[in-house]
Amino acid sequence: MDLRDMGFDPTVLDTLHELLDLSDEPDAKSHHAPSRAFLRDKKAMAATPADVKEYPNSYVFVLDMPGLKPDQIKVQVEDGNMLVVSGERKREKEKDLKDQKDGAGGGLLRYIKMERRLGKYLKKFVLPENADPEKISASYQDGVLTVTVEKRPPPEPKKPKTIEVQIA
Repeated sequence: MDLRDMGFDPTVLDTLHELLDLSDEPDAKSHHAPSRAFLRDKKAMAATPADVKEYPNSYVFVLDMPGLKPDQIKVQVEDGNMLVVSGERKREKEKDLKDQKDGAGGGLLRYIKMERRLGKYLKKFVLPENADPEKISASYQDGVLTVTVEKRPPPEPKKPKTIEVQIA
């Protein structure tokens, strides 16, 4: 049963989930229970949609990461062949309404409804053998991150080697 379907505020539930170390196993102290970091990463990976395209000279990874600024996004290559894309959208701090353009009173900003996604974005891709991890570019526009990884040139075909037979 999902508490969100019962009318509970999803923001509160997400915050509680982050604070509590919940496990699906009956013995929560079991050393086999996944860590909070693992669960957070798994949730973030599931919530970060991506497309992967192959072109003759490159691979292109397209990820939806709305609400982030380019400096909040990290694109890294780990272990030589693992492309890792991550970012995080945090809740805006309550601001004094005096700072707002409309200048409507001196109270604090209060959310009435919050549906836009907050939290971590994460996606990991194993790069193909012919991908060149030294030639990667990334661009971010309208909430969509596009990462392009160029392919290495195909190896030149090996010429047959002729071995001279010696007379014994």
